[in-house]
This record gives sequence, C-alpha cells and structure tokens, in this order.
Amino acid sequence: MAPPRNIREASIQNTPEYTEFIQKLTEYHERRGTHFEPEPRVGAKHVDLLHLFKTVVDRGGYDKVSEEKLAWRKLGQDFNLGTNNLPALAFSLKTAYYKNLAAYEISSIHGKEPPPKEILEDTTAKGGGLLTRTLENYRPSARATLGNDHSEASGDDGTPDRQRNASEETPGSGGRVTRGLRHAPPQRILFQPETSSRQTRNVSATSHAPSPQHHPNHHQQHQPRGASTSYNPNMEHQSLAVTNYEPRPQMPLTLRPVITPGNNAAEFAKRQKLMKDAALSASGRAQAAGRGGIMLPGSGFDGPNIYVRCLCALRSGIPAEQDYALHHLVKISMERGDKYRFEGFPGLAEALIEKVLEVSSLFYKVDWQVLYMDDVATPGADIINGLDGTPDILRKIATLPKIDVDDNIQTAEFSDALLQINEAALTIRNMAMLEENAYYVSEMLPLRDFLSIALNLPNLDCVVELKHYALDIAEQLTKYLHFDETDPLYISLLAQLCDNDRGAILTALRAISRISMNLEENNLLKGVPIKVIQNIIDWTLLNDEDLVHACLDFLYQYTAVVDNVDFLISEVQVEPLVNQLVRLLMHNAEKKEKTHFSGYPTRIQMPPQIARLPRELLTQLLALQEPERSSQWLRSLFEEDPDEKITQIALWQAYQACFASHAAQTNVPLLAAADFIKNVSTTFQDKAAAQVQQGLIQKFIIKGIRYRITPIDMKGEEFSKCLWRSPGGESCGEFFMSPEAMYQHILKDHQGANQLEDGKFENTAGDYTCRWDRCHRFETEHATTLLQLARHIKVHLPPKPSSTKIPPNYFGPPPVKKLKPSYLIPPPSHSLEEIQTAMDERKEAAGIPLSAVLVLRNLARNLAKTEAEEIAMKLEGGISWVDKLFKPVERRLFEIMAHNRSLLPYVTDLLGTAGKDP
Repeated sequence: MAPPRNIREASIQNTPEYTEFIQKLTEYHERRGTHFEPEPRVGAKHVDLLHLFKTVVDRGGYDKVSEEKLAWRKLGQDFNLGTNNLPALAFSLKTAYYKNLAAYEISSIHGKEPPPKEILEDTTAKGGGLLTRTLENYRPSARATLGNDHSEASGDDGTPDRQRNASEETPGSGGRVTRGLRHAPPQRILFQPETSSRQTRNVSATSHAPSPQHHPNHHQQHQPRGASTSYNPNMEHQSLAVTNYEPRPQMPLTLRPVITPGNNAAEFAKRQKLMKDAALSASGRAQAAGRGGIMLPGSGFDGPNIYVRCLCALRSGIPAEQDYALHHLVKISMERGDKYRFEGFPGLAEALIEKVLEVSSLFYKVDWQVLYMDDVATPGADIINGLDGTPDILRKIATLPKIDVDDNIQTAEFSDALLQINEAALTIRNMAMLEENAYYVSEMLPLRDFLSIALNLPNLDCVVELKHYALDIAEQLTKYLHFDETDPLYISLLAQLCDNDRGAILTALRAISRISMNLEENNLLKGVPIKVIQNIIDWTLLNDEDLVHACLDFLYQYTAVVDNVDFLISEVQVEPLVNQLVRLLMHNAEKKEKTHFSGYPTRIQMPPQIARLPRELLTQLLALQEPERSSQWLRSLFEEDPDEKITQIALWQAYQACFASHAAQTNVPLLAAADFIKNVSTTFQDKAAAQVQQGLIQKFIIKGIRYRITPIDMKGEEFSKCLWRSPGGESCGEFFMSPEAMYQHILKDHQGANQLEDGKFENTAGDYTCRWDRCHRFETEHATTLLQLARHIKVHLPPKPSSTKIPPNYFGPPPVKKLKPSYLIPPPSHSLEEIQTAMDERKEAAGIPLSAVLVLRNLARNLAKTEAEEIAMKLEGGISWVDKLFKPVERRLFEIMAHNRSLLPYVTDLLGTAGKDP
C-alpha cells in the first residue's frame, strides 16, 4: 500500500498529467505488492517521479543509463540536487528510480514481465541488466547482502579503476611503455583474516545466515533456524507488516592492511626509521645528522620514461649506457615500430644519426662534426652541414687517410663500437618502415650524408650488414627525395649496381626506381653509366623473378625519358633487349582451352517409366541396409530437375517392385511409406519436396526429381544400354557397366552361343546378322561364322569406366564425381586455346609480362623522338629504329595479342604506336 503523501515542494508541479501518473504508479505497486513512495526524498529535495521517468526513458531506459559511466551523476546535476557529496546523491536518485519506476518501465515501455520483487525492489540498485534478470541468472553480491547501499554510491556503479586512467602508452608519455623491458613488481595480496570460522557469542545468528535462495515457487522460502530465530513453516499467513519489515542495516567489517616489507617496503622502512629515531630520542642519545632534505637520486619519483632514459644514455658517451639504450631501442623499434614516431620524441633521430656517423672513425682518421649553422666560411674536412647537406661528401671521403683494418680479426673495442653502430642503423631502419617516420627523416640531410658514407665504406665483410641497413633506409626515403645526376647518394646507389651482392643490387634497384615517387617531379634517371645499363639488360636473362622484376621497373622509368632512349640506342645493342622483353611477355604462361557454345542446351522429355535396374547394381543394393539402400536406389534411377514431378504412389510402387521379393525371402521389412517419402527429401538434400497438387483430382507428388534415362552406379558412372533388337523390333534395354558383360550378354542371350569351360565361345557356322540399332552391317551379306559377328560386335561395346585421377599424396576418401543433368543436350561447341599470364584480382595484366610490355611501349613511343632516329631517316636507304627493332618481333606480338586476353589492350597500343595496324 502507498503511504500518505508528503507536502509537495514548489519544484513539483501538480498537473493533471502528474496526478494521473502517480495514480497509475500507486495502482501498479498495489497489484505488485511492493512499497511505493510517490515523492521520494533525495538529499534535501523531493524528486518529481514523472520528470525523472521521462528523462530516463528518453535516454534509453534504466539499463542504458546504468551502463553509461557517470550518467546518474549527470542526472543529479540536471535535477539540481546540489554538489555536496554528488556520488551519494546520484546513487540515491538511482535508488529512487530503481524502487519506484524500474518495474513500471519494463511493463509499460518494453512490454515485458518485470523480475520478481525479491530480485528487484528488495535488493540494492547496484548494476543494471534488469531486462534480462531472472531468478536463475541473478545472485545478489555479498556487499548487497550486508545492507551497505551507500558504499556503492558513486552514481555510476563504481569508481573508474586505475588501469582505465593509465596512459595510453604514447611516445613521450611518462607512463610505463616498455612492457617487455621493465616489468612492474607483482602486486602483493593483502592479508585478510578468516572471519567465518571464529565467531563471538554476542554476534547475532542472522549476521552469519546465508541469503535465502529463490525458487520458482515463491510462496515457500526456507529460512535458516538458529538460537536467535524462530521457525514458522507456514510463511504464507504472515502479516503484511512482518513481510515489509526491514532489519537495520549492519555495518561491514573494515579490514586494514598490515604494513609489511612484502606489500609496502617503503612505508615499512619509513615506520621502522621513525620508531628507531623515537627510541634514540627517548634514550637521550644524539641522532645522526640528516642530509637536510636533499632528495637522493632514484627516490621520491619514478624517474624519466624509457625514451628519455635511452636518449640520455645514447648521448652520454658511456659505452655501457649506450649499450643499454641501443638494446632497448632496437627492441622497441621491432615490437612497437607501427606506433612509435620520431616526431613525438624530438632529439632521438638526431642522436641516432650522430651515432651511426661514428662508423667513419673505424676506417678513416676522421671524427665527423654536424654543424647546424650557415655562417661557417670555410668548413673543414670533418664537417657535415646539417642545414644544406654536404654535396662534396664523396670527395671528402676520398681524401681521408685510411686506417688499416684486418677483416679477419678485430679488437674488442672495434667490434663493440661496430655493434653499437649496427644497432643504431637497425633502429633507424626499423623506424623508417613507418611512412610517417620515413617522411620525417627524409628531411634530415645528415642522414643522406650517412647513407653516402655507409655505401662507400671499404669492401670488407664486417660492413656488409651496415650497408644492407643503409640500402633499406634509402629504399624507404627515396620516394620523398629528388636527385640530380651529381647527388652523392644517387651516385652511391648506382655504384651498388656494379657489385656482386644480389641483395644489395636488388635493394639498390628498388631504391632508384622509387625516386620522387611521392613528389611532383619526375624521376629522370640521368647520368646512368653504360656498364650499369648493360648489367641490367644482362640480369633480365636470369631465372630470378625478383631481380628481373626490379630491372624491368628500372627500365620502365629509364625509357620514359627521350634522352635516355637516345643514349640507349646509341651506346648499347638494343636488339637483344627487345627480343628478351618479347619473351618475357610469356613469362609463366599457361595454355588453357575454353569451350564456347553456340546456342542453348536442348531439353529431353522425362521417360514415361522408370529405367530397368541393372542386375549388377541390384546385387550391390541388396547388400545394403535401409535406409541407405533406398537412398542409393533413388540416386541411381532418379535425378534432380526442378521442373518435373513424380507421384508418390508411383515412386512407392517402383520401390516395392524392386525389393519386395527380397524382403519376403529375408523377412526384413521395407521402409514404411511415410519413412520412404521422407527419405526422398533427405537423399536429394531438400531439393525434392513432397507436395499436394491441386486440381480436379488431388495428387500427392514429389516435386523436383525425374526418371534417369540411364542408371548410374554407386560411383556415379553411367551404365550402357544394350540396343540389340529382337526379330519383332523390340529393343533389349538391359544395362551393363563393363564391355565384357555386354559382350557375353549379346552372344549368349541374343545369339545362343555355347560358352566353353575355358570361357571362350564355340565358333559355330550359320547365318548371322547384326541387329544393333541403326547398324547395317551384314544386311546384304550375312556372316557365316560366329567369330565374324563377334569381331564386329566389339565396335558397339561401351568404353571401360573412367577412373578418377587421385593425386599420389592424397589419402582421404575418393572424390565425389560431379554429375551433369543427363536430360540436357549441350549445343554445338568449339574450343579456343588461350594463354594466361599473371593477373591481379580484377583479371588484369600484372607482374613481369605487364612490366615488359610497358617498357616496349615506352621504346616505341620515344624512338621516333630521338636524334638517332632523325639521323637514320636522313641517310639514303636508312631504316627507322622502330622498324629495325619491332619488325623482327611483329609476328610474335600479333600471336600474343590474339591469345593473351589480359595483355590485349597493351599489345594493341604497342603495335599502334609502332605503326603496325593491329
């Protein structure tokens, strides 16, 4: 029953809508048997339930608001509940809605049955999920049973934990970001004494009684019996006052952790020191002089993060500190290279570049100094310009005095220094794999100077690793750089193409091909030596797909410039290159035949009756058990056809006609009619459905199957029909799988031949004719012996069953043969042979063939613009370079255009550019 209403505050407007809403709530709680407070008090104010209900429903309902963090606190601010202890006020507001409006919302808004009051109004408002709460899945928490509702008064079901407020481990943050490097010590578990085993005599038994378990029958609840409780088995007749009685909430036991060296070593040491100082003061002895409040290193704060620590260690010059820094930077760049950016941590890239520049000190008597000032009049031989770069870096390297280094054995100091340089270069290489970092360091001119230095180190085995790191860095940077033919890094990359290291050649080719890729300037590739071009042409002959692809990418950009094509045909023999490019158009080509049909397939009408069951197949079916036997029988004599139908009675009668005699002999009953019809849909995977055909005569049919023209065996192979005709003109109609069985059938059953004990037939004389359908042999001149007829009969025998080819390493079940509909006769067809080369997901040309045809197209376009072409055409009887290069391969290009569909548009464009009308 609803209690008497309190005096309404001015903030609650007594409108007809409000009065009607409160009346509905009062009646609803009376029917539900729950306590209803029309104007609940939250803090110093009474809450307007109508306004609260509309606000919560507009925000998605109680569950939606409870799932959102701090949502009830925001509601408390909207209702002007005050700012003093807002979490407690928010929880009180949530409790007011939970007790008075939650069940009504579920019934009126969501149209569902609310949970029983034992797990709704009688419990705490902590949590949400009321729409899915049931007696089976809901268990009140231990804190809720203690009755301390205000301990959870955060307004959003809890305070955000420490993990949620932690840093997102972004570069430069002060939090722990190297989880794989320095682990935090494991959290100590506070000691909590067991309070259930030791009980005082003054504690009431109800404080230790477990919360009652709720069952579907809510009229009986078994309460615990103890010394301070009374047991009444007839709980149904208790008064309403007893039912609504709520005991006073009990205070929870407060546990405080004991400070020990295990769980809080710093606090324990501090307390021990205070106790020791107090003991010294009490004894009158003098206390040792303190340090005057000076903070010792490593005390009072966690210190810098790992990135600041590595940067300071790297710049310290101390070998041990630098080892520490480089070890962790390499690990960070490998594990977090996709998130760690140079621009988020200034100074690290410069420090790494300064470190890798120390490599020159190992092989030359020099100590590079990076200056970022433009007022140096005469820079020295050991100066690197950090603002404008060092364009004469190669000249400086050539004039440096060398240090004699033994490549077989080095000192420990040399090895340690080279190891640090390799780790610094590896860190830059790993970080440059991220596009943002590559663009960031591409603007650092000292890094370009280092790449030139590293690529021009002495040809020793100990620097191979560093050279590869430098080439990897250059491959990522050149897309943002533009070079002229005098650039030191460009010259150094071209020099790598005269090396014997495949990895260095491949990476250098890729780096050169990527020059200015992301810029508006074109990659002109000027000043390439003749030796380099000849090497690239020779490498296209190798059976190395990666190297050939890199060479073709270089040639594509090189031949896009007219001056380069003029230099190419003037200094190098281009005919072998063109021939090789034409051969590469068929790289990894596969010949495939495609069948093209002219017209549409012809449909054969369904036979009027079921095909005769072959004796060989009948023997195999009789060895099976039901329902597998009926399923195999259906597969052998019927096939799927969505346009045909068979009556259920005809299907059932055909099944009985085949197996009734065998069932009578073996006393094994056949499938019942209902089970058999159900098995039809199971056999054909629900493509055959039992239906009722409406009309003058109602018929029960199976829709989606038809009679097979020719039966198939259990492997899907078709039987062959005997077309021998009797003297009356009737066809035999027997089916056989093997040619031997049909051969014996014709001689024995149709010719009455006598078979001897050795299996051969007796060659008898007589008048023999061939009665095979539409066979005219022996019509005018009959065979005189059985042997003559037997030799002729073999031309009518079916071929042997085809065996499915199984791979030699295949150990699974034999693959199922895919059967085509036998009632469809394909139209006339013709086969065309096509050549397929590499294609992408859009079925367009890709890979080496595409690169080769693009290089040929560049040559055909730019040959006519060269000076060599003009000179050749001015000579008497001169031959154009286009005809000289493309006339010998013209026929081959037409063949490729006709058979390779993916290269068709490119080869057509090539022939049109070369002046050959395709």
